[in-house]
Amino acid sequence: MPSKPKKPDLTHTHPDNGVVASVRIGDCRVELPKFDEVRNAQVDLVFADPPFNWARDYDRHETGDAWDDAAMSRDEYLEFTYTWLELCAGALKPSGSMWVNIPDDSAAEIVVHLKKIGMHMVNWCVWHYRFGQNTKGRFINSKVHALYFCKDPAKRTWNPEPILEVSDRRAIYGDPRTESKKDGLPAGMRVPMDVWYGKYWGRIQGNNKERRAKHDNQLPEVYLHRVIASCSNEGDVVLDPFLGSGTTGVIAHAMGRHFIGTEFSKANAEMAFERVVNGPVRDLESLGGDSTAIFENRRKKPATV
Repeated sequence: MPSKPKKPDLTHTHPDNGVVASVRIGDCRVELPKFDEVRNAQVDLVFADPPFNWARDYDRHETGDAWDDAAMSRDEYLEFTYTWLELCAGALKPSGSMWVNIPDDSAAEIVVHLKKIGMHMVNWCVWHYRFGQNTKGRFINSKVHALYFCKDPAKRTWNPEPILEVSDRRAIYGDPRTESKKDGLPAGMRVPMDVWYGKYWGRIQGNNKERRAKHDNQLPEVYLHRVIASCSNEGDVVLDPFLGSGTTGVIAHAMGRHFIGTEFSKANAEMAFERVVNGPVRDLESLGGDSTAIFENRRKKPATV
């Protein structure tokens, strides 16, 4: 008989909502199939922020055990990428969705491959930030792609209500039509656009209160809140194959989702898991809902319905 996979290296049960966070340490291609939820295709949501092969340190020189982010040729990197994409896609329920956070140089290949293996694109979103790496040789990068795919468009989990924001028609123009909408959404509110920016959406750096020490590639809590709130329900299983700084686990665990993940580095996993146990630094109720309009209200008098 095949041996039963050992228990995850790190586990924690939330004291308030009872959901469990579990992390295995090692290469995701090896460790992911050890989760029952992966083998039995019981995952509701995958969020992946993979290595970019950009020679980021990931604390490798400090801890000695982190992923070498410059070791692969382009062909090797794409083969690695396709392998973990297929593992994650195969782990999803029919109602499940997958998000991939990726820069320009690999976004197109990932889109093509996910379509090739039968996944369906819902949105190609963009996370826009104002603090790109300075250069004078070309236009400054100020975005990362947030690729949203699902297993079955007719069955996908989709919850717009928790992520609504004030519409520009209300915030800028005071348009009375948005106060009497017939789409079933609250007056003056809309689903966010596919370019994401606004309060708390900047890169996590400097003295940002969310920043985890010794990690230079951390996603903001508001980003994961939007993904998890809209594409999963309480009690669902959220998977992150690259735990990194831990933001996916932090938000999923706090929002009443079971979390499973993998992380190559033992030191990184332990630091990230400490964040998962401690919970988010921002009040989840404060993440989202505000207007992201770039102009002030142009109507001098209040709108009338």
